[in-house]
Amino acid sequence: MKNLILLFLIIFFQTSHISADGSDKVKRIIIGNKNAKISIIAYESLTCSHCANFHIDILPNLKKEYIDTGIAKIEFRHFPLDVAALNASKIAQCKNDGKSDILNSLYLNQSKWIKGKTIDEVNESLKKFLVSDGIKVDFDKCTTDKSIENFVLNDRVEGVKKFKVNATPTIIINGKKFEKSLNYKNLKKSLEKLI
Repeated sequence: MKNLILLFLIIFFQTSHISADGSDKVKRIIIGNKNAKISIIAYESLTCSHCANFHIDILPNLKKEYIDTGIAKIEFRHFPLDVAALNASKIAQCKNDGKSDILNSLYLNQSKWIKGKTIDEVNESLKKFLVSDGIKVDFDKCTTDKSIENFVLNDRVEGVKKFKVNATPTIIINGKKFEKSLNYKNLKKSLEKLI
């Protein structure tokens, strides 16, 4: 049912040509030098365990070797796979200053908030996690903000149209889809070829 609701929202968003009014206040989550030679885009869903593994197992090394050294930047784009991921994406973008703190916390603690059989139960788990993690956001305001919702859904639509994204995480390096098995060794080999 959750996936049907998300599918309906995406179809509605694609066919209604909603403009992202106010999306200029919604900032893209990027870490690294904005003018870096290597630009990485990560399409992710906050309920995807493989995306959480990317943040736990790959991102720290990527950050240390390429992002913190100014060689690369990474831009996180939303590709929610269900309504719970859509709501979590809205929270990550709400009160966002362009940093990845909330996003990383949601991935690193995914098992703490993805609990419940219904979207209402998952939302309650997410609210409790946010409070326990010291993240201060107005949950209802963030999850009902249309400019944030449009921003998140536009990421998903653009990912499908521009890069043929059909799974998460999907990595784009300098405009090209990374097609190998996603682990740090394979990613590093691809990045080294671009330096």
